[in-house]
Order: sequence, then structure tokens, then C-alpha cells
Amino acid sequence: MSSLVFCPVIAQEDVVEFKPNPTRAVLYSAIFPGLGQIYNRKYWKLPLVYGGFLGCVYAVTWNSTQYNDYKQLYRDITEGNDSWHTYLRPGQNPVNLTESDIAYYTNSFKNKKDFYRRNRDLSIIVTVGVYALCMLDAYVDAQLFDFDISTDLSMRIEPVFYNKSELNSHSFGLQCSIKF
Repeated sequence: MSSLVFCPVIAQEDVVEFKPNPTRAVLYSAIFPGLGQIYNRKYWKLPLVYGGFLGCVYAVTWNSTQYNDYKQLYRDITEGNDSWHTYLRPGQNPVNLTESDIAYYTNSFKNKKDFYRRNRDLSIIVTVGVYALCMLDAYVDAQLFDFDISTDLSMRIEPVFYNKSELNSHSFGLQCSIKF
């Protein structure tokens, strides 16, 4: 005796393929760096994005800390405050410092303060550049998501013969055509 098994057939609806919206990808990347890459499903780019940002944040904080330290030392030495003496090398007696020594340290503190301020400012500019690059990458990646490259990437070189015209008599040459 055979039994009939009722198996309902579920109509498979058209499956919509994912196609990212470039505007949305840029917006997500602007809200939070890396979110545009997640939206585009390019997860392998996240370590690059966050590594770049961590490096930039480290550079900004390091240079900012050094700048603030040297700014305070420079302020102390120009105002005659003796707290800058902790910067001196061990064994160097602050009482025996001459005017030329103080001028040397004043110039040194000012130069280092300016150096670290410049590096801090450049680090901030680079951080903004990395932020903009992440947004640009999310846009371009979303725009070129379904860009298809043919498997036939070939270059063909063939002779060509041009007919007589006002500018030249019969001419010939080589024509290079690249097929994408």
C-alpha cells in the first residue's frame, strides 16, 4: 500500500541581488569610518581602515603630548620659573648655569615646541585625509560593485593603411587596439 505524501511547492520569488547605493555608502562612511565598507560587504578593508585611524590617533596624541611638555618648559624658562630644571641631565647643577646655557635651553625648548606643534598639525591633516579616503573608497567601491571585466583582455596589433587626403599622401602604420 502506498501513501501519498503532500509536499507543498513553494514558489521561489525572484531573489534580488545586493547592489549598494553609492550615496548611502558615503553617508555611512561619513557617520562612522568603516561603516561604508561594511555596507559594501568589503570586510577585508576594515583592518586597513582602523589600522590607519589608530596610527593617526597615536601620532596626534604623541605629538600633542610632546608639544604640551615643551610648551610648558619654554614657558617656565622664559618666565624664570625653576621647574624646568628637572629637564637637565643628571649631575648638571642648575646653579652653575651661565646665561649662554639658559639661552641654549630656551632656544632648544622653542625649537622642539615648534617641531612637535608642526607634527601634531600634520598628523591632524593626515587623519582628515584618511577619513576622506575612507569615504571615497566606500563611494567608488559601491559605484563599481557590479563592474564586470571580461575574461578576454587582449591587445591586437595590426597594420593599417590610410587613404590619400589633403594632409597626406597614402600613409600606413600600426594600429593597436585593446579589448576590454
